[in-house]
Amino acid sequence: MQDVITLRHVWAGYEDDVVLEDINFSVRPDDFIGLIGPNGGGKTTLMRVLLGLVKPLRGQVSIMGKPPELGREHIGYVPQIIDFDRSFPITLFDVVRMGRLGHRKLFHRYNAQDNEIAMAALRDVEMESLKDTPIGELSGGQRQRVLIARALASQPQILLLDEPTSSIDPKVSTSIYELLQRLNERMAIILVSHDMNAISSYVKTIGCVSRKLFYHAEKAVTAEMLEAAYQCPIDLIAHGLPHRHLEEHVHEEAAL
Repeated sequence: MQDVITLRHVWAGYEDDVVLEDINFSVRPDDFIGLIGPNGGGKTTLMRVLLGLVKPLRGQVSIMGKPPELGREHIGYVPQIIDFDRSFPITLFDVVRMGRLGHRKLFHRYNAQDNEIAMAALRDVEMESLKDTPIGELSGGQRQRVLIARALASQPQILLLDEPTSSIDPKVSTSIYELLQRLNERMAIILVSHDMNAISSYVKTIGCVSRKLFYHAEKAVTAEMLEAAYQCPIDLIAHGLPHRHLEEHVHEEAAL
């Protein structure tokens, strides 16, 4: 089974600020990977490297055997929920169909195939009955499903999601994670999240990003991995059951 993503000794950052160090990472077509890590640890930068939006300072990145600038046509990206003008006159279907823009020539109209693919994406996320609803009337969970459908409309082989359930209540979050499990039957998924409980329950493997990537293609997270990423003791998450017994620890400054 050929890897869909490969990173070899990748360093990346912005100007003089190195954010990622010596990243080695491979993703298979059936992977569902959860990435956790502290704020500022480099999770979003890693996503941007995969999308070809940040060029590595050194190392090699391959997406479907191509450089990221070309390989990103195989990626569907779902950003965090963001605020927008709820009065903007655009329907749910119009938003999803935007996922076809990368397959259209500049200034060319959508065609019947684009419409069919957009409707299929809406069916995937169980939102087709609301296709003519203004996007501003949707709940947070519904809007996130629309963003997933927009990504699916590009017919990706890889799905990247950045905090897809932030600001969504737990019941709706569960339905989104279950949706992602179904989508994983036909595409690789990389999910960035701070929700360790959900990560441990739904993904197949877990990695920690904190400048370096601590990843062993396993679901279990060792104490050593978490302490390296978070710089403090955190108990394990494994077998789909979260165990949060946080050991008391004192920062070195406080101990002096």
